[in-house]
Amino acid sequence: MPQLDPNPWFTILVFSWIIFLSVLPAKILKHTTPNELAPTNMQEHKTEPWDWPW
Repeated sequence: MPQLDPNPWFTILVFSWIIFLSVLPAKILKHTTPNELAPTNMQEHKTEPWDWPW
C-alpha cells in the first residue's frame, strides 16, 4: 500500500510546514491596520479626599 510508505509524504509534510511557518507570517505581518492608534495625553487626575458625612 503506497500511502503507508512515509518516505515521500514525510518530506512533503516537513517542507510544507517550513513554507507555512516562514512565508505566511511575513505576509500577514506586512499588513497594517487602517486606523493607527494615536498616543493620548497622559495627564494625572487630581484626586481629592472624600469627607465622609458620618
